Amino acid sequence: MGKLYGLIFDVDGVIADTEAVNAKVTARAFEKLFGLKGMRDEDFVAGIGRGDEEYVRAGARAHGMELSDEQAKAGTQLREKYFMETLANEPLPTFPGVLELIDAALASDDFRLAIATSGSFEKSRAIVKSVRAPYEKMAHISGNDVKRRKPAPDLFLLAAERLGIEPGRCVVIEDAPDGVRAAKAARAKCIAVTNTTSATNLADADLICDSLEQINPQTIRNLID
Repeated sequence: MGKLYGLIFDVDGVIADTEAVNAKVTARAFEKLFGLKGMRDEDFVAGIGRGDEEYVRAGARAHGMELSDEQAKAGTQLREKYFMETLANEPLPTFPGVLELIDAALASDDFRLAIATSGSFEKSRAIVKSVRAPYEKMAHISGNDVKRRKPAPDLFLLAAERLGIEPGRCVVIEDAPDGVRAAKAARAKCIAVTNTTSATNLADADLICDSLEQINPQTIRNLID
């Protein structure tokens, strides 16, 4: 076997366009639990990529609330319940080029693929199933598997370990600044796609693109080698 390359995908904002649904169901959970109405998508921006509980806490802080651990847990659980219900009736859109990149890498003998997300295993599995990503051929690391979420490197270090490839021979595909920081802290290469924020906010990545249609397996090889 020659050189191997690891390709690690974030889920929300990279494989599937989930942000609108995430914001909608979280706002619904806040109204149910705390009577807070009128939450907006931008209320949750500070929590993007940092795991489900931190996403909930970010929304609360945008309205001057600091949740207790019990409140944050309740909000996270209800949010996930609403998310799953929505997903059952509204298939998620995928971003252009991502499934094609996954398929091309899986067809190459020198690639190993993983999903690594700060979200829960159940939620992330439901998302990749919804967009018909071939998740059964990829390692799957979720926020359930690590103690520290992004921007800590733990998710990506564990993904590289599961793939049996050194982090330095892996490329992480991310859409959020904390995800880019986590990838670089793991000493992996990072491709950032501007699906949810501007290129300026993703400036620490090794490569920035507007769409994964611009990326192919040779792009990954060139970035590592």
